[in-house]
Amino acid sequence: MRDTAELTISHPDEEALWQSLLRREAVPGWFYGVTSQRIVCRLGCPARPPLRRHVRFFPGVAEAVGEGFRPCRRCDPDGARAAIHAGAVRMACAAMEAAIEAGEDLPSLADLAARAGYARHHFLRLFREVAGLTPHAYAAALRARRLGQALAEGERVVDAVIGAGFSSESRVYEDGARLLGMTPGTARRGGAGEVIRTAFGESALGPVMVGLTARGVCAIEFGEDEAALRRSLAARFPQARIEPADEAAQGAVARVLEWVREPRAALDLPLDLRGTAFQKRVWEALRSIPPGDTLDYAELATRLGMPRGARAVARACASNGIALAVPCHRVIGRDGALRGYRWGLERKAALLAREGGTATAK
Repeated sequence: MRDTAELTISHPDEEALWQSLLRREAVPGWFYGVTSQRIVCRLGCPARPPLRRHVRFFPGVAEAVGEGFRPCRRCDPDGARAAIHAGAVRMACAAMEAAIEAGEDLPSLADLAARAGYARHHFLRLFREVAGLTPHAYAAALRARRLGQALAEGERVVDAVIGAGFSSESRVYEDGARLLGMTPGTARRGGAGEVIRTAFGESALGPVMVGLTARGVCAIEFGEDEAALRRSLAARFPQARIEPADEAAQGAVARVLEWVREPRAALDLPLDLRGTAFQKRVWEALRSIPPGDTLDYAELATRLGMPRGARAVARACASNGIALAVPCHRVIGRDGALRGYRWGLERKAALLAREGGTATAK
């Protein structure tokens, strides 16, 4: 697969752009106008390719609109429809959050759709595309977050379950690992009872820490120094027992350091992923991107079956606490520029350079 950054054409080669159009291949920053229909599309539009003599290429939508072309309603090159849809979904999410905070019944899908001005089935599809999950699953994630917050504050499990809107305490215990990444009792104790072994090393990208539970690696983090890395881990697991490295943790950090020196294959370590079902789905997709390749957020969202879910994917990437083994650094902007990285854009650029990627921070 070609690096997305390599598709950015600084000096337009119209034949290369035409071949990309025929392959329905996205080229960040480039669009084409169809003179016979007076519409402008993004490269990668799923519409049937026009005749070559009817095509003009533009470095931006505004240039095409200025010459009398109107945006394609199918590929939405200026993002206008996507912005409207995203706004409607944000309003629905806010309504669900407000209901949970107030301890009220959640609005139904029909109510959410009516408020947004869409038919029920159409709004369900839009919500799934933008948020990456259904309204029902989003509501479940909100309840899980509310439950986790209440438990972390020391609230009794039964009270936290009721306050978060779950119908049954037994169901929460059955699904605790999926909802919270741990049992409700462990969450209430802030990780109390868990043992996390930590090992530290000095890499070409600065100090690095590996945290290892009985299930696998729960953290790989870069930082300014060892003290800052310890604080970061303690913030995630405030009551866990954090102990010095055992042989397994020492071995894990050695593999991380070796990988930073020679990132030629996937960093294969047993992982203890802590996140929602959607986050874990995104993180597993990240692990399928080989070293030297990159995807943009929209392309990754499309692979996950939600072509309008780039923002949701970006949020899941930002929540990743296991650098390198879950390679969120391989996801870049549609224009080939680097976007936010938990451990700094300089590290992201350095990682991509070491892997053979060509994207640069802008």
